[in-house]
Amino acid sequence: MAEVHIIGQILKAAHFAEPHLYCKWSLQSGDAWRLVQGEAQGQSHLAGHRLQNCADFAQSLDIHLNATSVQGWPRLLVEVHAINVLQQSWPVGYGFVHIPSTPGTHRLDISTWKVAHKGLWQSLRERFGGGGAALSRNDIIYSGAERYKMETQSSGKVIVQLNLIFRKFEKYGLEFK
Repeated sequence: MAEVHIIGQILKAAHFAEPHLYCKWSLQSGDAWRLVQGEAQGQSHLAGHRLQNCADFAQSLDIHLNATSVQGWPRLLVEVHAINVLQQSWPVGYGFVHIPSTPGTHRLDISTWKVAHKGLWQSLRERFGGGGAALSRNDIIYSGAERYKMETQSSGKVIVQLNLIFRKFEKYGLEFK
């Protein structure tokens, strides 16, 4: 079987209005892919910095996958959550990126979005009451089938650095140049 090693880290979240953030992440792939070692999902620690408008996570990723086909190439989903002084948490950004299909070092910027406010009351509730709208299903993050019905707004971005090692793809007729 062909193998992909993903070694890297979720570096930080930048340009979010909220000062205290953490990041939930998951690696999703098709049926032809199998997790050999590592974790396919996780969560960072709480981080924040008011002066620089970013949250440094340095959340490590170390994942080993086997593949029998390139269909269903892996993608990294991220959810950025804010937390207030009352320990209430709510999502402030959703995004995804396909894992690059070339070996080597890659720095990826994942642009995120969130569900838009519907009026002044919801805006105030999110800002001071600790609550924004959340998605009921994760597939809405990467699938346009249902997302086009939603009103969304841009959020910040999540910066990821990955080192990719590919093995045995030549046996299946794939060459990386």
